Amino acid sequence: MALSIRAKALLFHDPRSVALIDQVERIARSEATVLVIGETGTGKELIARHIHNHSGRTGPFVAVNCGAFSESLIDAELFGHESGAFTGANQARSGWFEAANGGTLFLDEIGDLSPALQVKLLRVLQERQVTRLGSRRPISLDVRLVAATNVDLQKAIAAERFRSDLYYRLSVATLNLPALCERPGDILPLAHHFINVYRNKLRLEPVRLSPATQAALLAYEWPGNIRELENVIHYALIVCRNNTIEADDLKLVGALHRQVGTVQRAQAPLPVNAAPVPVVEPRSFSARLIDLFGEMVAANEQTLFDSVEETLVRTVYARCANNQVQTARALGISRNILRTHLKRFGLIGGEAAVAQLEEATTG
Repeated sequence: MALSIRAKALLFHDPRSVALIDQVERIARSEATVLVIGETGTGKELIARHIHNHSGRTGPFVAVNCGAFSESLIDAELFGHESGAFTGANQARSGWFEAANGGTLFLDEIGDLSPALQVKLLRVLQERQVTRLGSRRPISLDVRLVAATNVDLQKAIAAERFRSDLYYRLSVATLNLPALCERPGDILPLAHHFINVYRNKLRLEPVRLSPATQAALLAYEWPGNIRELENVIHYALIVCRNNTIEADDLKLVGALHRQVGTVQRAQAPLPVNAAPVPVVEPRSFSARLIDLFGEMVAANEQTLFDSVEETLVRTVYARCANNQVQTARALGISRNILRTHLKRFGLIGGEAAVAQLEEATTG
């Protein structure tokens, strides 16, 4: 599979990143299965490829996003199928495990796998064999597995959405990839990398970052991590003038700047002889949630977890006009996981499923 620009940018200069890379290269020399944990856009595929490049394996590196396939297709995509195994299977086809034989298979969004596929993956890891759909003949494998997730698998295990035995198989070696805002030493080197890449594509002269722009980049929270930085730089190159990216050229639309509030309050002059006015910060969303959950616990709510989960899914689904793609994006989960919840809460299935199908065909 083709690598994104982001996955080619091995530019780790921050001390935390340098320490992480050292750990990655020590793990790479083993045959241990690796679990990479990190937010979306932090470079998990990049880490997986670096593991492969330093593993000594001569086979290919194959990257698969488990959330990109429907539940009915991912089984055949991962494990392959024989001719006639299902409707439309006109010829035999190897799966991604066979394609990565002798090399490394990177499974992103591993938390999106259904319980049935989790069982099958566990068996593959235990037996080092894969059996295609429609076949009874196992095929021996020599594959190094690197899995990645942006969800808390421990919470998924507690909610019985992820198998604990599979988790322990995957997490022989665990790598925690910090968010971009937690490794600020990487921000400017990555920005310069993306400038050079997109400047060449746009056929521009050398472009520089103004001091104010550099300060803005370093002060920003980067909720979208490296992916957001790439998009911000790409847009800035399109709109900048005089071969200089100014702060106004940056389209920073996510979280607020980390320091802007405190800086503004520190610089605001007080009237002469006026007593300092205490700054009352608005209560955070998390604090309000803590209070609400505390009230529910105090009221001995018997189905607290299920009630919160169902209310959240129903509310967001309604606010998104029953659009599954928008709802999944708003909740920060894959569409496959969302559909599982929608079925469980009776929001799709039967007449609801027909309505969804009509919406998809007409939309």
